[in-house]
Amino acid sequence: MTSLNYDIQDKLKRLTVFEKIIAVNIGVYVIGWLLSIILHLARAESLIWLALPKDFSEFIVKPWSVLSYGFTHVDFWHLFFNVFVLYFVGRSFSNLFSVKLSLNIYFLGIIFGGISYVLIYTLFPNGILKLAGPLVGASAGVRAVLVFLCAYMPNKEIRIVSFNIKLLYVGLLIVALDILGLFNGNPGGNVAHLGGDLLGYFYAVQLKKGTDIGKGFERVMDAVSNFFSKKKRSPLKTVHKRKKSDKLAGHTKHEFDEFNNQKQIDIILDKISKSGYESLSKVEKEFLFKAGKK
Repeated sequence: MTSLNYDIQDKLKRLTVFEKIIAVNIGVYVIGWLLSIILHLARAESLIWLALPKDFSEFIVKPWSVLSYGFTHVDFWHLFFNVFVLYFVGRSFSNLFSVKLSLNIYFLGIIFGGISYVLIYTLFPNGILKLAGPLVGASAGVRAVLVFLCAYMPNKEIRIVSFNIKLLYVGLLIVALDILGLFNGNPGGNVAHLGGDLLGYFYAVQLKKGTDIGKGFERVMDAVSNFFSKKKRSPLKTVHKRKKSDKLAGHTKHEFDEFNNQKQIDIILDKISKSGYESLSKVEKEFLFKAGKK
């Protein structure tokens, strides 16, 4: 294998989870663009099988669309804005939180945004979504991640041009813009945005109380992943010796270590919320960085 291949593989391994999501979004966009050229389709029709329909009767025959729509973009600038925000927010997010927590928030934001879209149309078919088309775009997941950060660390300040602003006010501005967007030319997209906003806020509030509302979703995703990655079992019978139990008070050592690590992360994040990221010691910053790579 050439050094170039090694370099490419090394760079791929170093990508954060959000950078990998960005790559998938760009890949799907390119596929849609090629299909529209090869099959002489309208650009909006090239990925219609991935888009989320607003009518429930159409949705039940393509249930995968509640997730796949979040990887589908028709307009270049729609894609650009989403990946631009996700790139910068994702790098900070990945350093502060575990990979699984990051994925939980992002994908649940997409799912909840999609459900909100279908539900609002089902309840109010002659309302603001009457003329809306199928839903596409990762915006609900991006909003969920943004609002989660703003709600989890409301007092952390970020610098914009020449002044600092607390994340609390950034979050309020995002929600206000999404509400105003209900009355412009894209009410469907903003309904999904608000669904992502709500998921991100609720996730942050519950996590600060010690409850990870994404654990159930995480277990489902783990089960799906294990199903597809399961290797064929050996036809030979294996005899296992009973090993000394490594359980402590009914929990494995791994579970204890995971619990302690999460408590340490929560303590550090609470410190960031109160005093800012720069107040962390070098050891605390290294701990967060390593935790974000797991």
